[in-house]
Amino acid sequence: MLFSSSLLAIVGAGEQPSLSPRRLCLFNTTTGHALRELNFLTSILAVRMNRKRQDILVVLLQDKTYVYDINSLTILDTIDTAPNLKGLCAFSPSLDGCFLALPACTTRGSVLLYNVMELQSHCEIDAHRAPLVAMVLSSNGMYIATASEQGTIIRVHSVSEATKSYSFRRGTYPSTIFSLSFGPSMEIPEILVATSSSGSVHAFSLRLGISQR
Repeated sequence: MLFSSSLLAIVGAGEQPSLSPRRLCLFNTTTGHALRELNFLTSILAVRMNRKRQDILVVLLQDKTYVYDINSLTILDTIDTAPNLKGLCAFSPSLDGCFLALPACTTRGSVLLYNVMELQSHCEIDAHRAPLVAMVLSSNGMYIATASEQGTIIRVHSVSEATKSYSFRRGTYPSTIFSLSFGPSMEIPEILVATSSSGSVHAFSLRLGISQR
């Protein structure tokens, strides 16, 4: 859903011919009608939207990411990416820091940060030694949090400077990180939350400094 609007982006799971995983449908819930459709050669792995300076639609395939203008469905840019089988990405809706984050490598935890407003690569951050499993951008686009397959350390980097700001230890033993989420904030987010296969939720304070849980 595009925020709280009536616009939905729908991708099927393939159980029916009309719900192909290679087809994206923009659907208006007010009128009950499909507005437009986009078809791709391979399965769509993730979709992101925002409506800041212009309405943006991001579509992730295994090795390509497409950036569209939602209103005209004009392709603004095509990003060649490392194989991204899980459709891992993060998208910030901030007007001043509208960034898209994608895995930059399959063998280590590198993040490609792409400036959606300027339609160009911003930087690449080597966040972890192991491949990434989770990432999230703060609502203002200032910070990105990442976790690797090992799942013991969560790192937060400054987007503008591409430098590490915080490092949090989730635990001693490996665990799969399912999700990361920043608390809403106009400046520095106060809280970062992580869920994992350990059966617990970890909340970290960014206000108290490094490694505070």
